Amino acid sequence: MADALSRRILVLNRLWQAVNIVGVKRAFSLLMQDHAQVINTIDGEFRVMTGTEWLEFSLEKPPRKDSDCLHTVRMKVRIPSVLLLRGYDRIPAKEVKFNRRAVFERDGYVCQYCGGHFHEKELNLDHVIPRDMGGKTSWENIVTSCIPCNTRKANRLPHKAGMHLKKHPKRPRWRPFSSSVPEAEIDSNWTHFMK
Repeated sequence: MADALSRRILVLNRLWQAVNIVGVKRAFSLLMQDHAQVINTIDGEFRVMTGTEWLEFSLEKPPRKDSDCLHTVRMKVRIPSVLLLRGYDRIPAKEVKFNRRAVFERDGYVCQYCGGHFHEKELNLDHVIPRDMGGKTSWENIVTSCIPCNTRKANRLPHKAGMHLKKHPKRPRWRPFSSSVPEAEIDSNWTHFMK
C-alpha cells in the first residue's frame, strides 16, 4: 500500500499539455470531485474516462500488481498514470521562479564543478562569487554543487580553489513543464504527453 501511495500522476490541462505531477491522494481527490478525468493509457487508445468509468474499468480489468492499485473494502482501484483537468486551459507560467529546485532543474541535478549527477539531497547551492565579495543571490551567480565540491570551494572564487565551472550560470529561458521533470521521474505512460 505504501508503494502505491508513492506513485506520481501526470496532470494535463484541457489542451492536453502537461502542467503538474501530483500524488495519488491528490489525483483521486481531483477525479472523485469531477475536476479531472482519467486518460486510459493501459489499452494504448488514450480513452478519456470519468471517475465512475474508471472504477468500472478497475472492476472489469483488475491490476496484476498491488503497486498499481488502491485497496478499498470492496475492490481494487487502479491508479491512473495521467489525468486530464476539466476546467483548466491555461499553459504553465513562462517565468521560472528562482528557488532551490529550479536551480537544480536548470543544471540538470549535475554538480557544476565536478560534473557528477546527484540526488537532490546530495546537492547544495553555491554562490560562484561569494556573498562577502559582493556576489548576489541570482540566476547568474548561483550554481548546483555537490556537498564535497561546495566544501572544497568554501568561501573562495572557483579559480582560487582550483575549480572550474562546467557551464556559466544564467537565467533559464521559459520551457515547457515537461522539460523540467528529471528523466528518472518520468513514467513510461507519460512519454506521449511530454514531447
